[in-house]
Amino acid sequence: MEENQAAINSGSGSLSGLPGQAGDTPTTWRSWMSVVSVAIGAFAFVTTEFLPVGLLPQIARDLGVSPGTAGLMVTIPGVIAAISAPGMMVGAGRIDRRIILLALSVMLLASDLISAFAPNFAVMLLGRAMLGACLGGFWTLALAASGRLVRQQHAAKATAMILTGVTFATVIGVPLGTFISGLSSWRVSFMATGGLAAFALIAQALLLPSLPSDAAVRFSDLRALLGRAHPRKSLLIVALVFGAHFSSYTYIAPFLVQNANFSLSAITSLLLGFGFVGFISNFAISATLTRNLKASLLAMVTVLMIALFALPLSHGSGAGVSAAVLAWGVAFGAIPLCLSIWMQLSAPDMPEAVTALFISIIQVAIALGSLAGGAVVDNVGVPVDFWFGSVLALAGLGAIVRFRIKNESPVSCT
Repeated sequence: MEENQAAINSGSGSLSGLPGQAGDTPTTWRSWMSVVSVAIGAFAFVTTEFLPVGLLPQIARDLGVSPGTAGLMVTIPGVIAAISAPGMMVGAGRIDRRIILLALSVMLLASDLISAFAPNFAVMLLGRAMLGACLGGFWTLALAASGRLVRQQHAAKATAMILTGVTFATVIGVPLGTFISGLSSWRVSFMATGGLAAFALIAQALLLPSLPSDAAVRFSDLRALLGRAHPRKSLLIVALVFGAHFSSYTYIAPFLVQNANFSLSAITSLLLGFGFVGFISNFAISATLTRNLKASLLAMVTVLMIALFALPLSHGSGAGVSAAVLAWGVAFGAIPLCLSIWMQLSAPDMPEAVTALFISIIQVAIALGSLAGGAVVDNVGVPVDFWFGSVLALAGLGAIVRFRIKNESPVSCT
């Protein structure tokens, strides 16, 4: 246990603690292609989950609801995914994880089609609820499977590749959906994401190997994890940081339209830039994680906090708003990978259970963050909502700085 005392602070040797293939089986080209197929699924899921962010004004107008109420399209999937992440892992038992991943991709396709043809907001929320039901399970399995598809020393790289699907979705998916909506309608954007979901399903069917489960996740495993101080305090950090991001990001389009006077084409370009710098940041941060995970996370959350605080202050300057949004993109491009590795190191002996809790708390943060953000937006405006997000980021920074745990197995932070 002593050699793990500084795992998070120094990163030295810490990434080798991630789960991966056992034995001497080499990581082959097909192994990496199977990782790519899961990354494509991540791309499809994230694009679908956050597509309403860029389309919020149009959907709210066409379906006759306020922007704050329209934010439920992000809140509802988050609430259900928070329940489905641990619930699906417990219910899955020892079923081959490949079969479950394919079934979840089918549900994603159905969700996109329901949303595309929704005649009213209630049906739209039904489609989004279906997304939530499959979302939590997908992320739990995807992150846990990343280390099973390759050898142990490649597990962190595989995780980064899967999370690249998140940044690609931000770079291409959400801005492309906004662009398509500008050319036709938001309904066509959901149809396009349905095509993307179908492509992900085909890729996984062709490339994913069998992933039998050696042991089922039990509720007692989840309780045991929550009984450990390290995972429990780590989950608080995840909740605060993701809550900071999504309480604000959900309403970035209304801010850019109403407060910064950006056109639809300008919003598309800025969201594209947000995703592009996030994509670069995701790869750049992977190099520093091996040296100092904690410092890397502190730096990115600090940038997030400053960007959120600065945005309302710079609303009169297009250049200032763009700079703040791009800085935000740099921060959030790196944060999911940092926190994913952080959580995996907190309980390397229980990868599926800790990932289930990780995904669950992220979805809780998305749901409560977007819900609280919607209340702030409807009552006092979007600029105040961004300051609210900045305060949550500050609280997350405080939790990271105060993270001091000693003599705790399996991983400790000093």
